[in-house]
Amino acid sequence: MSDPAGVLADLRAESEELDLLVRGLSEERWAAATPAPGWTVAHQIAHLAWTDAAALLAATDPGAFAVEVEKALAAPDRFVDEGAEEGAALAPGVLLARWRDGRERLHRVLREAAPGTRFPWYGPPMSAGSLATARLMETWAHGQDVADALGVVRAPTARLRHVAWIGLRARDYAYLVRGLTPPAAPFRLELTAPEGVADGALGDAVWSFGPEDAPQLVTGPALDFCLLVTQRVHRADTALVAQGADAEEWLGIAQAFAGPAGQGRPPQGAGS
Repeated sequence: MSDPAGVLADLRAESEELDLLVRGLSEERWAAATPAPGWTVAHQIAHLAWTDAAALLAATDPGAFAVEVEKALAAPDRFVDEGAEEGAALAPGVLLARWRDGRERLHRVLREAAPGTRFPWYGPPMSAGSLATARLMETWAHGQDVADALGVVRAPTARLRHVAWIGLRARDYAYLVRGLTPPAAPFRLELTAPEGVADGALGDAVWSFGPEDAPQLVTGPALDFCLLVTQRVHRADTALVAQGADAEEWLGIAQAFAGPAGQGRPPQGAGS
């Protein structure tokens, strides 16, 4: 992540793919319910615009961002929803323009950041490359909610490798945010790349992260892992396999995003 150019290009591609889904939607479709309780398509895009604005503030005015962090700490169960509500109340065209402008300004700031610069965040401080990866992860995850609401099946891309990487990097945070002690030993991931991705320049058939001799191992489809660490699917509805008690425990609490511990999604068929 010393050179963020590659992940910034992938972030732009991920954003443009989601932009294609929502541009031209009717007001009725902007108001369509997504799998996140109480959130419409508009809420999902508003959240991305709000988080891009927060990232831009962190990168350009750390003092002002620290004030926003204090506000978040004072209302941990409300601040995310309140930000989404404010943006979702805008006219779709205004909201779309706000999201486009904010993500472009953030892209320029991260692209021009001096090597070694670290920015404050709601979790641990991040380099420009890591912050761009976090924005890609959120864009993909909230884009999944939008796609589900619109009945669109998205083809997985090689950009999921970034989501998997940050999912593993956030392992300790998932424990700490729940008041738990992270395991001391490193974990390893061996994830099967999505069909059609592992050919030629697009990547290997298996994406591996972590030491080869790590005592805890997670294997399975990369898409399942990315859906799990963004809490878009329940652990029971994946084909992931954990080797080791610590790895199994982690898959029950994993989250790739900063902020309070997520509630995740219920297993398919729950309550039916």
